[in-house]
Amino acid sequence: MAFCKKCGTQLPEEAKNCPNCGESVGFDASGAINNLTNTADTTSSFDPKDIADNKIMAVLAYLWLLFLIPLLAAPQSPYARFHTNQGIVLFLAGVALNIVGGILLLIPILGWIVSSLLNLAIFVLMILGIVNAVQGKAKELPLIGRFRILK
Repeated sequence: MAFCKKCGTQLPEEAKNCPNCGESVGFDASGAINNLTNTADTTSSFDPKDIADNKIMAVLAYLWLLFLIPLLAAPQSPYARFHTNQGIVLFLAGVALNIVGGILLLIPILGWIVSSLLNLAIFVLMILGIVNAVQGKAKELPLIGRFRILK
């Protein structure tokens, strides 16, 4: 027994749309991806000169332990600090997922597949962060970007 996620009407088993409000019942993969990547963009709150001056520092923040360089070399830059925070959170997520992946490697084949997918997810987040930094955007990473370590 299914219900419409928009209006709560009970849906017939074969329904593709809600008979009450017309909402699509099926899973929309493109909508899910858009929701995942539609994260907070705070670029407008940063000084354009700060962004231009610290793009390289922002990129370095996503390259594993190199987040220490912008942390130490550009501590007064809000833009570099934003990306350094994102880089630290990404680094910690990578460490945690590698621990989980290492444990899962004890399961033949399935562990290798899951561990590889976890590493791929971290790599994709790293690329997204670098792209945002190069484009001069202060946009949170999907899933993990809302966490704040640096204030």
